[in-house]
Amino acid sequence: MRLGFATLGCPGAPLDDVVELAQSNNFTGLELRAAPEEFTHVGLTAAERRTLRTRIEDAGLEIFAISSYVRLCAVDEQPLEAHLELAADLGARGVRVFPGDDPGTSPADAPSPGELRALDRVTSVPKDVPILLETHDSHSTARQVAAFCAVLDTDAPGHPVKALWDSSHTWSHGEALAESYALLRPWLEIVQFKQADSRQEYRPVALDAGDFPIRELVHVLDGTDYPLSLEWELKWHPQLPALAETLPAVHAWLAGDPER
Repeated sequence: MRLGFATLGCPGAPLDDVVELAQSNNFTGLELRAAPEEFTHVGLTAAERRTLRTRIEDAGLEIFAISSYVRLCAVDEQPLEAHLELAADLGARGVRVFPGDDPGTSPADAPSPGELRALDRVTSVPKDVPILLETHDSHSTARQVAAFCAVLDTDAPGHPVKALWDSSHTWSHGEALAESYALLRPWLEIVQFKQADSRQEYRPVALDAGDFPIRELVHVLDGTDYPLSLEWELKWHPQLPALAETLPAVHAWLAGDPER
C-alpha cells in the first residue's frame, strides 16, 4: 500500500518536520500544498526546486500531487500552467485542481459553460503532467466527475485529466463507495480518505470520533495499487488533533483495529 498524507494537515511546517512525520510513521507519499506560506509554491526558483526534489527523493518519499487551488472551470484566468511546471520540476505524479464551476448553468445532459472553459484549458497545456481533478465543490460526486471526463475523452482525446477521488466527499453526497469507484475507475489516479461524522453534517473529526466506512473503502480497493492519501484538514479545521497524534493510528484504522 502506497500511503501518504497531505501537508494541509501540518500547515506552515518546514520540510524537515514533514519528512520526519512521514518516515517515523511509515508513510511514503506526500501531497504538497502549494501556497505562498508553504515550502512548496510556484515562486520557487529553479535551484530551490532542484533542492526540494532532491531532499524528498533522498528521504525515500514520493510526491503524490502538488495541491493547487486552480479552479478548472472558473471564468477568470487560472495559474494552471505554472503549477504543472512546478509538478514537472519536482517529479510529482500530477497537479490537484478543483472543478470550481458555477452550479446550475446548463442542463445535466450537456457540458456547462465552465466545463467548456475547462476543455479549452486542458487542451492548451502540456500533456506530460496529469491534471488531477478532485471530486469537490461543483462536481462533488463521482458521477459528475466521470461525466465530465467522458466528455473530455470524446472531445479531447489524449487529454491529461485524471480523477482524484476524495472518498469522504463523495460518500457525504450520498454515493456508496463501490458506486463511486466504479464510476471513476477509468480515470482514477489517487484516492484520498479522512474521518468524518455524518451526524454533524460530515464534519471532519478525529479517527475514533466519526463514521466514515473505512473498511468498506479498503474492501472496494482490494487488489488495486492506487496511492492512498490522508487528507487531514487541520488548516481549515483547527479542532482536529495534530498529524503527529493522528498518523500513528492510521495503519490500525485501515486494518480494521476494533479500537479505532
